[in-house]
Formats: sequence, structure tokens, C-alpha cells
Amino acid sequence: QVQLVESGGGLVQAGGSLRLSCAASGINFGLSIMGWYRQAPGKERELVATISTGGSTSYADSVKGRFTVSRDNARYTVYLQMNRLKPEDTAVYYCHSRNIIRPSIDYWGEGTLVTVSS
Repeated sequence: QVQLVESGGGLVQAGGSLRLSCAASGINFGLSIMGWYRQAPGKERELVATISTGGSTSYADSVKGRFTVSRDNARYTVYLQMNRLKPEDTAVYYCHSRNIIRPSIDYWGEGTLVTVSS
């Protein structure tokens, strides 16, 4: 059974930091591109950051220089370190995996809410 379980969300003041975690099970983690997406109220889900199987990263322009994605292949976990948070970062953050051998195989977590107060 595949599970992507996010944790670490919460309420933080603007300028603060949070670290999200996504624990994966039931997937071939080492062969999966891992990503973080977010969806703010009334908006579409958007890509925040991805990390390849080899550790290469990419970020949305809105979070570059503030967020860092990383992965621990031994722990089947991907992280999103979020610094200098802004109220516009408020959203539900979702973990995503995509198998590089079979790209049609992808999974989503249920999300964790991040609220940044001004």
C-alpha cells in the first residue's frame, strides 16, 4: 500500500521557518522524483519544488532562495525547509512522487496546512 504522509505544517509568523517532512512507503523511493506542491484557498495547485533521484533540485520562482528541498533515501523521506515565510505562502502543501521508469505512476499525499500570519 502506497502512502505519502506529510507532517510539519502549522501556524507561523511572517519571517519564520517551518520544515515539512514527507514519509513515503510502498514506492520505489530511489527511483522516484519527489516534489512539493501547494494549493492556496481559491487557487490552483502549483509546483513548489522537486528533487530528482540524483539530488538535483528545482524551485518555483516565488520560493527560490527561501525554500530548500532535500531527500533521505535511507529513510524514504523528503523534506522542505521553508525560511523567511510570507503570508502568501499560506497553503496546503502536498507531497508528490513520480516513478522515473514508469512516469505514469505517481502518488499524492493528503497534505499539511501551512498558515503564515502577518
